[in-house]
Amino acid sequence: MTLTRVSQSKHFGGTLTKYSHASTSTQSTMHFNIFLPKEAAGNTKVPVLYCLGGLTSTEDNFPQKSGFGARASQYGLALVFPDNSPRNVSSRTYIQGDLGFSEAGASSDIGYGAGFYLNATKAPWDKNWKMYDYIAKELPEVIASNFPVDTARTSILGHSMGGHGALSIFLKNQSAYKSISAFAPILHPIESSWGQYALPRYLGEDKKTWEEYDTIKLLSRYAAEKNLRDDVKFFIDQGTGDQFLNNPDRLHTTVLVDLVKDLGLEKQFEIRFQDGYDHGFFFISTFMNDHIDHHAKSLGLTLNA
Repeated sequence: MTLTRVSQSKHFGGTLTKYSHASTSTQSTMHFNIFLPKEAAGNTKVPVLYCLGGLTSTEDNFPQKSGFGARASQYGLALVFPDNSPRNVSSRTYIQGDLGFSEAGASSDIGYGAGFYLNATKAPWDKNWKMYDYIAKELPEVIASNFPVDTARTSILGHSMGGHGALSIFLKNQSAYKSISAFAPILHPIESSWGQYALPRYLGEDKKTWEEYDTIKLLSRYAAEKNLRDDVKFFIDQGTGDQFLNNPDRLHTTVLVDLVKDLGLEKQFEIRFQDGYDHGFFFISTFMNDHIDHHAKSLGLTLNA
């Protein structure tokens, strides 16, 4: 695997570096940012946290806007910020106009910036839109092969569509991660207008296939099968001023709250409603330290003096 360094910045004693590489999963050039704390400079392996972005984001939004650096450096924690979809696949099948969306006049709910962290099965998306394989399989191998990270101490978080990705990927790969958290996640995409637009285009009309990428459905299934780890706490922050919270076909946060109660899983979930906060990065940056603390505890890290 050949990585090309795109840019690098010193950050809180460590480095934030952007790389590009040829992806076998998406058959395209993918980009990611990685923050390596100063502890990794001597090739000492450090724990790693994957941070998944939401609709319309790139690999740059989270590292530039979340305010992660000071806390991550205090713990000696590496963070990986991947892009959320393939880019520049050079096909008019995928793009109409300058914005890179899939259909003329369409919203940003599909195509570039909208990978939904799934493996598309319907043409034409099935060739490149394999973001589940990229995040859950390929990218961790790329990171482990090229950087001093401790693969036995890996965690994952996400925002909005990235929260959906982090939760669904965690549930389907529970042994791969030490901890999970999310900001304002899309929890029930099969009942969300975002998912109802994107999922049939990516996966076809059989809604059973959609359930493989739906947190509410996956949680219900794994709990019923008794295949849910009982040593992990799900940590979720949701702003009460989020413009999508009270829209009945968007996030479905209250559906998760009710499901957790019905399943008797209250001790495994901490779902916080933050008064007045919206859906964006001012919200995320306010509570990012709490999320890093949550993951650091599970990764066996303590704050440096």
